[in-house]
Amino acid sequence: MSGLLGRLRRAVSLTEKQGDEADHRIRLVVGLGNPGGEYSGTRHNVGFWTVNRLARRHGIELKSAGQAALGEGRIAGRAVALAKPRTFYNESGRAVWSLIKRLKLDDAQELLVVCDELDLPLGKVRLRGRGGGGGQKGLQSIARETGSDRFARLRIGIGRPVVRGEPSYEPDVIASYVLSEPPPDERHALDEAIERAIAAIETAVAEGVERAMQQHN
Repeated sequence: MSGLLGRLRRAVSLTEKQGDEADHRIRLVVGLGNPGGEYSGTRHNVGFWTVNRLARRHGIELKSAGQAALGEGRIAGRAVALAKPRTFYNESGRAVWSLIKRLKLDDAQELLVVCDELDLPLGKVRLRGRGGGGGQKGLQSIARETGSDRFARLRIGIGRPVVRGEPSYEPDVIASYVLSEPPPDERHALDEAIERAIAAIETAVAEGVERAMQQHN
């Protein structure tokens, strides 16, 4: 009961702070993935790949910080933190909520989450300022723990697995697919998508999410 009450209090607090159309600047970028070397090259770790490359580009060092790897630096002259949860993918919200408190963010609208997306074609990049989880368990976990779905999310398409010529919705097939490494041609397409994703993140940090959506979607 105490956990439920805590989430309700957080939800009320966040809602009170959030304007319906406010384009909050981004202070925290979180890439989703699974920790551990056995997962490092898998499709589910596209968010990690993006944050790693963004950190290298801007000279931000990621270090262990509780439930996440965290680095702080500047992008386009603005202070920003980059992070990768050390919880597993479907429990990302615990790490993200801890980061929000650690960094003293005003609310979840200062957060941008990068993740893979089955329901986008391979290599497609889509940025949104808010929204539901859409079956994406990492986003659902973050919304549940923060008490808000009002955070930016940048999805990188990995496409659905195909079985006998048809897209599959079978949980076991999907689990095997997202936790396996893409072949070289798919990895090349994802690397190109990550470059576009990074450009969108840089615009979101510098000019706001709405501007980034206009330029990069």
